[in-house]
Amino acid sequence: MSPDDLPDDVKAAGAASPRRQLYGRSKGKALRPAQSQRLAEILPRVQIDLERLASGPAVLFPAAPKRCVLEIGFGGGEHLAAMAKSEPESAFLGVEPFLNGVAKLLAEVEANGLGNLRLLRGDGREVLARLPDASLDAVYLLYPDPWPKRRQRKRRIVDPAFVAELARVIRPGGEFRFASDIDDYVGWTLARVLPNPAFEWLARAADDWRQPWAGWHRTRYEAKAIREGRVPSYLRFLKRGA
Repeated sequence: MSPDDLPDDVKAAGAASPRRQLYGRSKGKALRPAQSQRLAEILPRVQIDLERLASGPAVLFPAAPKRCVLEIGFGGGEHLAAMAKSEPESAFLGVEPFLNGVAKLLAEVEANGLGNLRLLRGDGREVLARLPDASLDAVYLLYPDPWPKRRQRKRRIVDPAFVAELARVIRPGGEFRFASDIDDYVGWTLARVLPNPAFEWLARAADDWRQPWAGWHRTRYEAKAIREGRVPSYLRFLKRGA
C-alpha cells in the first residue's frame, strides 16, 4: 500500500482529533429484578478500578495471572465468559457500554464464580489510556458496531489513534484479534492496522481469515449473522518485537 492509497485519517494520524462517541444507546429493555440486584451487588466487586490500572492489570486480581487479556465491547459476554472459564489462571478485562450486556455477563460471573474477570461499563478507550506499556497479552474486538453509513464511519472505534494505543499496551508477541461480518469494516480495519509497523497480519491463506482461530467461542451476534447469510472474517495481528 503506497502512501497515496492510505485513508485520510491514516494520513492525518499525527493530528489531534476530538473525542468521538462510538456507541448509540447504552440501555435496552427494562432489567429484571435479579439483573438489577447483580448490578448493585456484584458489579462493585468486579468493577475495573481505573486508578489502579496504571500499575498494570495484574494488580486487580488476588493472584498473579498467567496472561492478561482485554475484550472491548463484549456484548452479551458469551466469548469473554468462555475464555475466563477455559483459562482460570489468566486474567480477563471486559468493557461494554450497554447496560443489559453487563447485566447478562454478571449472571455468568455469579453462576460460575468467575473470579478472574473484571468489568467496566463504559468506553474501552478509557481502559487503554490507563494501562501501562506492554501490559496485555491480547486484545479482542469482536463484532464492533459497524456504523455502516458513510457519515457515521467516523464513529468506528478502529482508527489510527486506537491502533497506536493497541501497539503501546500489547506486549511483543501478543495479539490484536478482530472479527466482523461486515466486509467494509474488515477492509477498513486492515487499512488502519497494516500501516502501523508494530503489527503483522498473520494471514497466509484465505482460510486464515475465513475460519475462526483456535479456541474461538461463538457469540449470539455471530450466530445471528450466519443465519442471515453474512460471512464473518477473523483477523489476527501479531505485535512485533523481541
